[in-house]
Amino acid sequence: MALSGKLTKKLVENLGPGRHGDGNGLYLVVDPSGARRWIVRVVVKGQKNKKGAPLRTDFGLGGADIVTINQARERALEYRRMAKTGLNPRFNATRDIPTFEEFAKQVHIDRLPTWKNAKHGQQWINTLRDYAFPKIGRMPIDSVDQPEVMMCLAPIWTEKHETAKRLAQRIKTVLDVARSKGFRSGENPVTAIKDAQALPKVKAKVKHHKAMHWRDVPAFYADLKTRNAMAAKALMFTCLTGSRTGEVLGMQWGEVDLEARVWTCPAVRMKTGADHRVPLTDEMLSIIEPLQAMQSEYVFEGQKRHKPLSNMSMLMLLRRMKVEGVTVHGFRSTFRDWASEVANAPREVAEMSLAHQVGSDVERAYARSDLLDKRRLLMERWSGYVAANDHNVLKLA
Repeated sequence: MALSGKLTKKLVENLGPGRHGDGNGLYLVVDPSGARRWIVRVVVKGQKNKKGAPLRTDFGLGGADIVTINQARERALEYRRMAKTGLNPRFNATRDIPTFEEFAKQVHIDRLPTWKNAKHGQQWINTLRDYAFPKIGRMPIDSVDQPEVMMCLAPIWTEKHETAKRLAQRIKTVLDVARSKGFRSGENPVTAIKDAQALPKVKAKVKHHKAMHWRDVPAFYADLKTRNAMAAKALMFTCLTGSRTGEVLGMQWGEVDLEARVWTCPAVRMKTGADHRVPLTDEMLSIIEPLQAMQSEYVFEGQKRHKPLSNMSMLMLLRRMKVEGVTVHGFRSTFRDWASEVANAPREVAEMSLAHQVGSDVERAYARSDLLDKRRLLMERWSGYVAANDHNVLKLA
């Protein structure tokens, strides 16, 4: 016969953040992130706190997604019985140890609110799904040690080094959280493997996005201006602003202040995780202002109403134009080269124009200005050069 209490299965699934009592010392704790876990508060017979009063202690019973309400009540009863006889449940209770896969999936759920978007969260769990779960997913979380971690990392360490590094970081996170919840003890095996240099050193190959030389941009831009496709307009805007593909394609009219001539790309789409103001030049405005007539939520609307262009649309346009050896992202490098070689722009102005972080954390804490006015002058010179299709513009730069 199941034990009874105040909580129901429906309440367990739907209660908001806080500590919710079931009775007899059992509580459901709901974190702000939505994660749900059981704890039981007991007084171990004979144990005192610093003031000499009976010592109340909370013990975790597991996540509510794994431990049902009836299982939590049974475990709570077991803990109370031990406490009444003077046995500390921390050292005497038997409890189910989750598998690595079960625990990793719960860590993923707990961290979902902390990622920029759902895509990043999915990539996090997919790495574990593809490279860790097949080898150690069914193992109890407290049994995963250096040999098991090496089984996951070694096969891809040199061939897919960046993926392997991300995998190591994610396995380490899962095991760290498991230790914090009492399922593990001792050093994290990922840290031990790193410290022992058990895996060979791999020299990272720097991958540069293929970029067009700045001298070729005016003629290329002139070709774009003859095209009516939305992808062409988006690519023109991307060339002029030096923005990333996702920043431009996700651009919404609510982010644009035409009167102030500023587009503010929100933190959620920025690699730096901070809002970024982009000064809008006459040439940029000439591209986007006519698009208002479409009355779309997005500035560069795709084939579906109120949906942006595909993130492959500009790259496919480059291929149709038979522009070889160039990527959309590479136009950021093109602008940076021009800013340095032609405009002689100060480094911080050029870097901020690309939404790069400049200086140390301390320097950024004191340098609160985003140099918008100086960046506006630089972007106006760049727009003038690109749109003029005349190399004599170099004399003005």
